[in-house]
Amino acid sequence: MKKLVFFVVVLLVIGCSVKEKPVFIKVDDVKIMSITPDTIHLNANAFFKNPNDIGGKISTDEIKVLVNGDEMAKVSSEVFKVPARKEFAIPLKVVIPTKKVFSSEDGGILGGLINSLLSKSKSVKVQFKGDIKYKVLGFSHIYSIDKTEDIKIKL
Repeated sequence: MKKLVFFVVVLLVIGCSVKEKPVFIKVDDVKIMSITPDTIHLNANAFFKNPNDIGGKISTDEIKVLVNGDEMAKVSSEVFKVPARKEFAIPLKVVIPTKKVFSSEDGGILGGLINSLLSKSKSVKVQFKGDIKYKVLGFSHIYSIDKTEDIKIKL
């Protein structure tokens, strides 16, 4: 009986172990949600695939948001539950104070936005840079994120 219990426990540990870290796929779906006199709201998704039989938790810690090369905001999300053996996306929400847009030196971000509007491309470069932390049982891993995307401005 002891051998049977030991055998079952070993099978469970081997079958449900954390074999690999979740695979970071991309940061995508960057969109301007709203613009008000006080703030600019952006949304994005960080995509992952979890190859493990066990889920875990992911959190972000101060991902920097740079617009046309100038740091505008930092984004953090709540702890997000990771499903087992599935692809998933973590929603990232960014609030950029318009004070930062107007107070940059040499025309700063406002000058860059105006130049973007007047140019043929009519786009703004938005970069997400920072770390995402994954935790499951005693296992922990930090992912570095560095994604730049051109967002087209529609008038």
